[in-house]
Amino acid sequence: MFQELYGWIQNITVYLLVTAAVMHAVPGKDYGKYIRFFSGLILILLLASPILNLTGMAERFETLYKGREYEMNKREIEKAEEFYEDFGVAEKADEIEVGEIEIGN
Repeated sequence: MFQELYGWIQNITVYLLVTAAVMHAVPGKDYGKYIRFFSGLILILLLASPILNLTGMAERFETLYKGREYEMNKREIEKAEEFYEDFGVAEKADEIEVGEIEIGN
């Protein structure tokens, strides 16, 4: 129990240090408000993570994310396959022979 609490506090501390370093590294004030906004959203998730883990919501969010990510990757691969088939690249790739490559001094 204390080990989990210690790890949670350690994650928040490291995140705040990294966020502060990024804020100081960004030139100008134009992007600062966007960085603060998104870093605040991530901080809220970090603070809520123990509650989400206790209620089991973290696992549900993870399965939802992985399911959607898988579907997006699958669609991208299918689009790329259609693109290559339209231009006949797949047939050309089968005809190409790769020989030995020698690297000498």
